[in-house]
Amino acid sequence: MDDKNILNRISELVDEEHQLRAAAQAHEKGTDEEAQNRLRELEESLDQCWDLLRRRRAARATHGDPDAEGVRPKPEVERYLQ
Repeated sequence: MDDKNILNRISELVDEEHQLRAAAQAHEKGTDEEAQNRLRELEESLDQCWDLLRRRRAARATHGDPDAEGVRPKPEVERYLQ
């Protein structure tokens, strides 16, 4: 996956997240468990994408191979301190 594909995926995930949050605010979907679970999945997937993009950019900046970087598991990415 190249940087452009990662950025496109991030954009798709953010769009879906905004739609879900807007629907919840408008009480179209409320705060049902399914919507909350999907939001959590979206946040985790976004964290994975941003992590991969940062690591690819770091590899490129240090003359490494960005294509050698892979997606880290969600539990690993979610344990990072911000």
